[in-house]
Parts: sequence; C-alpha cells; structure tokens
Amino acid sequence: MDFIGSHYAEPNQPYLPQLKVQEDVRTKRGADIASGHHLLVAKMKMILKKHRTMGRTISQEFNPAFLRDTDKLNKFKIALRDRFQTFHDLLTRDGTTMESNWKGIKETIFSTFHEVLGHKKHYRKEWITFDTLHKIQEKRSKNATINISRTRAEKAKAQAEYTELNKQVKRSIRSDKRKYLEDPAMTAEKAAREENLRQLYNTIKKLTGIYRKPEARNAR
Repeated sequence: MDFIGSHYAEPNQPYLPQLKVQEDVRTKRGADIASGHHLLVAKMKMILKKHRTMGRTISQEFNPAFLRDTDKLNKFKIALRDRFQTFHDLLTRDGTTMESNWKGIKETIFSTFHEVLGHKKHYRKEWITFDTLHKIQEKRSKNATINISRTRAEKAKAQAEYTELNKQVKRSIRSDKRKYLEDPAMTAEKAAREENLRQLYNTIKKLTGIYRKPEARNAR
C-alpha cells in the first residue's frame, strides 16, 4: 500500500509504532507542489489486529479442585450415586451392548461433573479460596435478583444486600491474597535461615512469577 502526501512537520508521536508498518520512505525533491516542503512517498504494510475473546471461552476441562470442598464433594457423591442407580436399572434390560453401556457410563460421569463442578475457568486466580468463590456466586445471584425486581421496595432491598455482599467479597479477596503472600514469605524466611537454597529459590519464583532459566555464562 502506497501513501503519498505532503510532509509538513515532524510529528510529536514516537516513531516506534510507525517503524513496524513502514517499509520504505522517500522524498520527491523534484515534485512541484507549491510548498516549501518536499513530497513524501511511503510504502506501508497493514497489520491486522488479532481478535481476542478475553479468556471468556468455556474450557472443556472440568474443575476437580472443587472436590477439596467438603460440601461440593458430598454433593458430587450424592449426584453420582443417584445417576448410577438410574443407569444400573437400564443395564438390567435386554438388548444392551458393551459399547452402549460404556457410552452411558461416560455420559453419566461427564453430566455429573458438568452439573456439580462446572468447567475450569482460566481467569480464576489460584489464591482465591472456595469460600470467596461462594460469596462471588451469591453476589452474582443477587445482581440477577435486582434486574428482575418488579417494585421499588424489592429493588432497594436487593440493592442493599448486593452492596453488603460486594463489601464481603472485597474483604475476603484481600484476606485471601494476604494469606497467599504471607505463607510463602514465611517459608522463604525459614529457608534462608536454614540455608536451604533450593526451597528459597522456588519460593521466590512463586512470589515473583518469574520462571526464567538462569543465563549461561562462559567461564574465563
């Protein structure tokens, strides 16, 4: 793509973004454009912006981490037992094959995972506890209640409850992050006292989020 125009003055913006798209820039000194400046001819390339979904696509992986929560684990056991009881009654019928039985077992397990555990969300922070996740879900439910409220009194009541839940979520998130940072910090301090360099190095990597390999240096 060719860009032809009159170069009036040097731009104030940085040149680095322009260098990515400019392939060839020349001035035509002999062009008669009735101006004290020279004609500028630039050859540029187009860069298409990649469309991103902001991490909101549904993952196909389930979230087994929820099984560490006692309530979720009990709910999962009950749902799986009930579904397998229904599936066991179907197995006793005539005309079933090994392929159909295996397909039914997989569908039973996957449907239970989908209903109780849900899919893994990539944007969830690992330091957020399950109690905080429950509060976040309650806040979302309360927000839905606000949207379907018919009277002003119902909406005002739901809004007050939503505001209180929002405060609880923020306090819980701050507490989770503080605890997430304090525990590794104490571990790093203990490793430094005991001169355990491996544990100290791994803890620092976890805190900083830097997992680069050390650069190789030539020995003299």
